[in-house]
Amino acid sequence: MERLMQYVWQHRLWPVKDMFTVDGHRVHVIDPGCLNHDSGPDFFNAKIRIGDEMWAGDVEIHVRASDWHRHGHDGDKAYDSVILHVVSKDDAPVRRSDGNVIPQMKMSCSPSFNESYRRLVASAADDLPCHEEFKTIDNVRLYSWLDNLAYERLYNKSERINRYLSRFSGDWESTCYVTLARALGFGVNSEPFERLALSVPLRFVGKHSDSALSIEALLFGQSGLLDEVGDGDSYVELLKKEYDYLARKFSLERQPRLGWKMSRMRPANFPHRRIAFLAAMLFGGFRLMSRIVDAGNLAQAYKLFEGELVGYWASHYTFNGSLEAARSVALSRGSITVLIINVVVPLLYAYGLSLDDKSMTDRAVAMLQEMKPESNSVVAMFVGAGVKCDDAFTSQALIQLRREYCEARKCLYCRVGHRMLSRSVKA
Repeated sequence: MERLMQYVWQHRLWPVKDMFTVDGHRVHVIDPGCLNHDSGPDFFNAKIRIGDEMWAGDVEIHVRASDWHRHGHDGDKAYDSVILHVVSKDDAPVRRSDGNVIPQMKMSCSPSFNESYRRLVASAADDLPCHEEFKTIDNVRLYSWLDNLAYERLYNKSERINRYLSRFSGDWESTCYVTLARALGFGVNSEPFERLALSVPLRFVGKHSDSALSIEALLFGQSGLLDEVGDGDSYVELLKKEYDYLARKFSLERQPRLGWKMSRMRPANFPHRRIAFLAAMLFGGFRLMSRIVDAGNLAQAYKLFEGELVGYWASHYTFNGSLEAARSVALSRGSITVLIINVVVPLLYAYGLSLDDKSMTDRAVAMLQEMKPESNSVVAMFVGAGVKCDDAFTSQALIQLRREYCEARKCLYCRVGHRMLSRSVKA
């Protein structure tokens, strides 16, 4: 309830005719102030006319006026700057630490507002309760919001990359290696892949980059997948023997179960094939980051991940000692598209930001705008609501909207949700 009141105050959604202090003085808000996300009053630097007097200071919001005392604000000098206390229930007068009374105002919202918010938030994680709103919002407002969301998603991915970069002391290739590994999890196995890559540092792999067997032994050994295979497969026996040697050489700690998921998954998407692809990318020396920077267009980006698996993995999906009708092609076109979206574009964007190179960040965005939109349930949900999605830039925006706002029930911070609520608050 308090967050709703903050929302109404921040966005000036109150009925103006009801703006009076509890002792009858007219309240006119010149500036509601800046929302404070840390300790202290809820809004800083507000400007308010109360009766004939102009006030400048902070605003505190509570459901009950008595919360002021319950939270200890009456003895906290940090709250002496409060010029207005906004409450839903006026059940107590409030004072500063010096005893002076603080003007208090009841916030009156329409009865439909809380119900509208409750209905909106209650089903936002599972459904799209604002479905009809998308059909009425003008394109300029909607696509301006989607543009912001697409860039917000890029920035979020860049922040993850920067955390890797800090961990690896500015080593972009190591950062690229873990970013690629995580992306090869394709969502369902992203966390296990990330933990696997972090457990096998790129510098260790580099010492054996001329041996496909050694690289696969390191990755499969640390993945725990070798432990699940019985005797009888000669290649598995070679990998186990090589891994035992390398684990001792590099003092590797065996990982606890990484939680690989394979149920209801096509064999081509099993982690075994993805790990084999990662090993192939590492063979001969890992220089993917430099190749990404040199990729001048989308066609060149696709070539980064094209190729076939050779040897054992040209004919196997898993370790099972029997030959299977596996495709030798390492990744489908669709899978490569996902890697460009989650590896090439964010790394290029983050690298461009680090160099303050706008041409590089623009190139990253242009790749998204040139690619077809992703085909998944999230995109289909918004397309069904009438949102036009013609490229991956827009589909990434829709995924950001769904993941970070709908599923997080942050309808108050979504422009579509705000539009719905701003109408009901004055209804």
